[in-house]
Amino acid sequence: METMGKKKPRPRRSFTAEFKAEIVELCQRGDRSIGQIAKDFDLTETGVREWVKQAERDAGTRADGLTTAERDELAQLRRENRRLREDVDILKRATAFFASMP
Repeated sequence: METMGKKKPRPRRSFTAEFKAEIVELCQRGDRSIGQIAKDFDLTETGVREWVKQAERDAGTRADGLTTAERDELAQLRRENRRLREDVDILKRATAFFASMP
């Protein structure tokens, strides 16, 4: 039996950059509230607010947080760092293996 009051989680959806930009533009026009726009397009209000904040960061009008370009660069650098650490670990094991040979 299901517990009353618990909502089923909403399935995760992905949206194109163009769609997000259109929603952000609607929000910035000020004709309707963010909540109303979210309701009209069946989006979460929190998600729309995050899109607006990110757009403001990218435009340079908001100082907190990373821009999209900075986020992409950080993710790429973390991947590269992980790969280099793995390479170093492999080289350490190879060095230990060959050092133990008579």
